[in-house]
Amino acid sequence: MPNEVTTAPGAPVSQEAPHLRRVLGRGDLVLLFVVAIVNLNVVPTIAANGGVTVWLWFLALLFFFWPQGIAVIELAQRYPGEGGVYLWAKQVLFALGASMVLLVLLVVLNVRGLGVGRWVNNLGGMGTAITAATLIGLGLLVLFRFGTTMTASDFHITGDIRLIGSFGVICFGLVGLELASIMGDEIQDPQRTLPSAVGWGGLLAGALYFGATLTLLLAVGKQDIGVLQGVVQGVSHMAERVHVPWIVSPFAFVLSISIAGIASAWLAGSARIPFVAGLDLYLPEGLGKLHKKFATPYVALIVHASFSAIFLGMSFVGAGVKEAFVTMLDLAVVLQLVPYLYMHAALLKLAWQSAPGEGYYRKSTLVLAGSCGLITTSLGIGVAFIPSHQIESIRLFEIKMFVGTLFLVGLAAFFFFIYGRRKAARKLAAVPAL
Repeated sequence: MPNEVTTAPGAPVSQEAPHLRRVLGRGDLVLLFVVAIVNLNVVPTIAANGGVTVWLWFLALLFFFWPQGIAVIELAQRYPGEGGVYLWAKQVLFALGASMVLLVLLVVLNVRGLGVGRWVNNLGGMGTAITAATLIGLGLLVLFRFGTTMTASDFHITGDIRLIGSFGVICFGLVGLELASIMGDEIQDPQRTLPSAVGWGGLLAGALYFGATLTLLLAVGKQDIGVLQGVVQGVSHMAERVHVPWIVSPFAFVLSISIAGIASAWLAGSARIPFVAGLDLYLPEGLGKLHKKFATPYVALIVHASFSAIFLGMSFVGAGVKEAFVTMLDLAVVLQLVPYLYMHAALLKLAWQSAPGEGYYRKSTLVLAGSCGLITTSLGIGVAFIPSHQIESIRLFEIKMFVGTLFLVGLAAFFFFIYGRRKAARKLAAVPAL
């Protein structure tokens, strides 16, 4: 079957492929989408560029987020199974100390299995919804009592090219619908559960993002929004104005739960790709090992967390905390969006090759979604190399961006060609001589 991941050629016939446990239901998936997509920490970075970001949100939601949902549902229906984007591409195209402690804790919980780790994701999803709703509610209260200092002219599109760089961050903020399909073998009845979960999760995530950004702009103002701790800063500012300063501490606590959920969701989901690639022999075989007791890809989880810790530390080299955050965010934009090129290209190929009525959507829908997604993703990657106004050293920023991108893309190519040849050699060795 095309959605199965087989063991290495030459393995004993009695050896079975690793089996993962199906523990994720529709509610788990909706909360997973909310916590994976909505990261309030990127909202201040976007809102700091002013009212023009409202129009960029509209463009990203229409030309990136909608095609993403179409692609995830269509491809997951045709190629269900563990691996998500990796499987689709293969089938169709071919504050530092606290962060480290949190990373270790999340690895331990996810090694115990999604039966345990999903509760961190679920709590994070609830925390994200609560913090976003609190932010929007306070903003509406401030607007009702005091009005806003922003005018219609603040929403006019200007010729400042550095503002366009925030479009890539907006696209990055909207990724995550594919995360559940990466864990396809751990979803209960995925072909029935996934489409509705994508719809509800995407709707909630888009509404929370747009509402939070617009609230910060109207109630706090561009000049008062900080990149670091901007959400807490915004809530504190609004809470003081409406005389409820006590709300800041519980808000910060719930926000920390949301951040933990975001990290857990992406750690658990992203680790499934090297796990499946290890089983498929395009990465070291050890990455495809499951824990004997918990049936989780513990090696892939540990390796993924280790590399995350390394790059987290590297982002602080030669920059302050504020600039390091922005640089790491822009580099993440480029690397995160690259798989979407494959996903939308796969959607276009399926649209042209499939017979009428074969897929979940009509051919015209697939062509429109694939074309919009491919163009918008390419644009998002390109504008990520444009430094924002928070960057002080443009030269150092560009060096980090180009070196980081080339290194990681080169590393991926190295593993693909080296282990691809080894896989081909094993297949030849397994063929009986005539």
